[in-house]
Amino acid sequence: MPRLQADADPGRWVPVTDSLGLRGRRHRKKAIRMLLGQAGLAVGAEGRPGGGVAAWAMSQAAPFLMRRAAGRVLAWVWKSDPDLLVVVAQLQVATPQLRTARAMMPMEYDDTENFRGTHLGVGEKLAMPLPPEPRTPPFATYTWDTGTHFVTVTAVCSDRERFGTVIGDVDALARTLRVVDDLAVGESATVLRLDPA
Repeated sequence: MPRLQADADPGRWVPVTDSLGLRGRRHRKKAIRMLLGQAGLAVGAEGRPGGGVAAWAMSQAAPFLMRRAAGRVLAWVWKSDPDLLVVVAQLQVATPQLRTARAMMPMEYDDTENFRGTHLGVGEKLAMPLPPEPRTPPFATYTWDTGTHFVTVTAVCSDRERFGTVIGDVDALARTLRVVDDLAVGESATVLRLDPA
């Protein structure tokens, strides 16, 4: 089964995906509280931060849910300020329904630029430092179409003024993404496996 891998700088990012138990718990909780707060603002709950109990419960469940995703979802939070920035990478099968949904996105999502990943080649980047809806937090999305799958990275920032200071590090993280797969020996006559040694 294909899955995602990335080389996140441990000095800047705390992984949520494999941070079970107490490891990374504080960062997970703050990031989830920020996302819940932003979601609350988006639906009109002015000034209400994400609930402490809800953020705690979700921070405990998040690593297990991501582990069940078997590498199809990876997530990181900004190490020095988990309330500021959350990045989620996702691998999805490119179904006709998903392609149709992507084609029907609002016009604002057409304003993309080419973005070259180290392993995935040229994809698309959409940066929205000032979304049209004032209650929407600044965000950036990166997308690659591999033919069979979409690789999508979404970064959400809680502070419009600081978005520009962290987007370069999000770019660097997105460039390290790659899709890996396990093939059984003899599965294909056109695949030659070499010993790493």
